[in-house]
Amino acid sequence: MHKLIFRLLLLVAMLPFAAHAAETLDAQSFFNLNMGDLKTEAAEAKSDGKKAVLVIFEQEGCPGCRHMRTRVLNRKDVQDYYRANFANLSLDIWSSVPIRDFADQEQTEKAYAQAAKIKGTPTFIFYDLAGHEIVRIFGTIETPDEFLLLGRFVASGAYKTRDFAQYKSAKPRL
Repeated sequence: MHKLIFRLLLLVAMLPFAAHAAETLDAQSFFNLNMGDLKTEAAEAKSDGKKAVLVIFEQEGCPGCRHMRTRVLNRKDVQDYYRANFANLSLDIWSSVPIRDFADQEQTEKAYAQAAKIKGTPTFIFYDLAGHEIVRIFGTIETPDEFLLLGRFVASGAYKTRDFAQYKSAKPRL
């Protein structure tokens, strides 16, 4: 009888892990190859029929950034959805790597992050294909389902009439 109870408890304990057994990939493959030119990225996204450009502002050692890469951005379903709908870029808020912004101005990733008033990481900014900020979310997004919901919020255009918190509360959980 004890063995049966132990096996049942073990099975129940493993259920949360089974729910997260979705196929995973290298999180780096979530991101487009960054050409260092946001205006060009937006133009290519437009020609590819994408909805927006997503820039994720990160920094080395950021626990939230690590969570996003190991629990959310590495999921195949997340990568498939975001690659189909957005150009996805990562910028390091401390990097001296030069980039050209949407206004065709050259600066470092750090200077661009400062100009965008990034206060912490991770910060997610969706830009329309003309380079205008349309949605900004600060902080870790805990689950792949919530991140997919964020993508749907932007891709559907729902951001034009409400904020993400309102959208989330009106939507059933995935």
